[in-house]
Amino acid sequence: MGQIVVRRVDDAIIEAVKARAKANHRSTEAEVRAILEEAVLAPPQPRRRSLLDFVGIAPTGRTMEEITADIRALRDEWDE
Repeated sequence: MGQIVVRRVDDAIIEAVKARAKANHRSTEAEVRAILEEAVLAPPQPRRRSLLDFVGIAPTGRTMEEITADIRALRDEWDE
């Protein structure tokens, strides 16, 4: 197995990892491994379109009602 050294980590982050490790009954090192595994090996989540993405692709000449309906549909999509 390889090793990774991470330098210049904010003290608040280190303390948060230590607290999380304690809550999960693991060493700090084991907790960092678990965090890395979760972040890297978890299946990717589908990308949600942001409202800015939506507005950026909205064609011009649409009525306010059409835009409002599309925004509502986007919100419903987020809630799924």
